[in-house]
Amino acid sequence: MSTAIDPRAADLRERLRGTLVAAAATPMTTAGEVDLDLVSAYLAGLVADGAGGLAVLAHTGRGPYLNEGVRAAVVERAVALSVPVVVGVGGVGSTDVVAQARAAAEAGAAALMPFPSPGDRVAEHRAVWEATGVPLIAFDLYSLPCPPDVLRALVALPGVAGLKAALLSDAMACQRTIAITRAAGRLAITGEDRMFGPSLLWGAEAALVGLAAAHVGVTADVLRAYQDSDLRAFEDASARLDRLAEATFTEPMEGYVQRMLWLAAEEGRIPATHAHDLYGPDLGSEPLSVKNILTGTARSPR
Repeated sequence: MSTAIDPRAADLRERLRGTLVAAAATPMTTAGEVDLDLVSAYLAGLVADGAGGLAVLAHTGRGPYLNEGVRAAVVERAVALSVPVVVGVGGVGSTDVVAQARAAAEAGAAALMPFPSPGDRVAEHRAVWEATGVPLIAFDLYSLPCPPDVLRALVALPGVAGLKAALLSDAMACQRTIAITRAAGRLAITGEDRMFGPSLLWGAEAALVGLAAAHVGVTADVLRAYQDSDLRAFEDASARLDRLAEATFTEPMEGYVQRMLWLAAEEGRIPATHAHDLYGPDLGSEPLSVKNILTGTARSPR
């Protein structure tokens, strides 16, 4: 049953419908230095190649680990590109999610996406909404899945425009989350890098994925073919995306951020000097290469 939605959230819901939002990485050196001009060029390239929106400081962007000055600057650089910008707030080490949300709102965020929390998620979302008036994207993540009753309470909040499902390999949970979201009249957003095509068939109406942090056109092609009802193009594009996802979203799963940075560097989006994830597992020194992956002639064991 559809629940009341604030006009601001309803506007964002319609703005994002059918849109690929790239969950961008934050390029940095081995010392953790972030070159903001490089960030601008990297984000602009994602938009030019098919992203209709950007998610910054989210899981892929390692937002919880960045200081407030860098966070504010990254949001401002993203907002300058004139696409909807979703900003991740909260997460590991964050002491004041409301303060982060206010800062993101002041920098021009179109939406806020609180990181999944073991605490009272509904109260946290309500507090962020009341403090900022910026529409929210709720987030159901595989490492801390949300019980169905909590999901229903989240999507009933007036400030929630949509919900992102990123449940990795739990198809039944993904289907349930999408159904709960749509029943509440909110936007069902797929974050399913390993179930991207199926999640569209299950009812997802937009995408926000870390797989689009590099080779963004691979993901954009799938969404476009689905929207165009081109079955053969959808099949072909999904096969290419699945090969890329199999090579990047694999164990250790947290290594996907480093893998996407390596691919962004190989693609020429960022220099190799800034293709470092300081917060994930050590994958060794040999970068992942997309060569032969998309053609199906080779798959990475990483």
